[in-house]
Amino acid sequence: MIVDLHNHTTLCNHAEGEISQYIEKAIAMGTKYFGFSDHAPMDFDQKYRMKFHEMLTYYREILEVKERYKDKIEILLGYEVDYLAGHMDERVLHADVDYLIGSVHFIDEWGFDNPEFIGHYEDEDIDLIWQKYFDSIEKMAKSNLFDIVGHFDLIKVFKYMPKKDINELAHDALMAIKKADMTLELNVSGFRKPIKEAYPSASLLQKAYELDIPITFGSDAHKPEQVAMFSDEIIEMAKDAGYSQCAIYRKRKRECISF
Repeated sequence: MIVDLHNHTTLCNHAEGEISQYIEKAIAMGTKYFGFSDHAPMDFDQKYRMKFHEMLTYYREILEVKERYKDKIEILLGYEVDYLAGHMDERVLHADVDYLIGSVHFIDEWGFDNPEFIGHYEDEDIDLIWQKYFDSIEKMAKSNLFDIVGHFDLIKVFKYMPKKDINELAHDALMAIKKADMTLELNVSGFRKPIKEAYPSASLLQKAYELDIPITFGSDAHKPEQVAMFSDEIIEMAKDAGYSQCAIYRKRKRECISF
């Protein structure tokens, strides 16, 4: 994929490999714009994210490789920020970065995509869980704090599927994304999970195209070897939906390029 804006570093405490290894893999795969968007610090679930005092280290390390590799690839700097009311921090929301990815990983502070807590699915109404998830995505979009929507239908990760029509459950969230002029990420990490498909699904992506919502691409790599995995599949999916351009961001300003 020519653009890959969602990738992690060891600062999040659940990734591995050197930053340079991610970049070298991206170059080898033909990527032109490669973004690091590691899990932003927050006073919740601190085990799986960098600490506030590490923000400067992150910033310096990414700018160093940006300069070192400038003749081979453009490196962009962002954060993946958990949308969780009462826990988001101004130091992150107003950081000097190229973009912010807004993601929902928690429903009522339950980490629904964490295998450690998968048993909770058995205690809940699956349709209600899905609706709560998309309600959170809608609120995130309406906050106007973020540039990109991360892994839009992440709630499907463990293949606990709702009885209700997913397009209907996601309708208001998509409308909010459109109104907020956000970009929808096509995230390949779902291929590596039990659901075995990209986020979002082809059906939801088609709805996004009909709404003229722009897209971008992300490996969501936590290991160097995951960079640009399933590139052919995600590009074909985007083209099948009707897309021919994707977004990059510099200093929170969007630019669309052909792929």
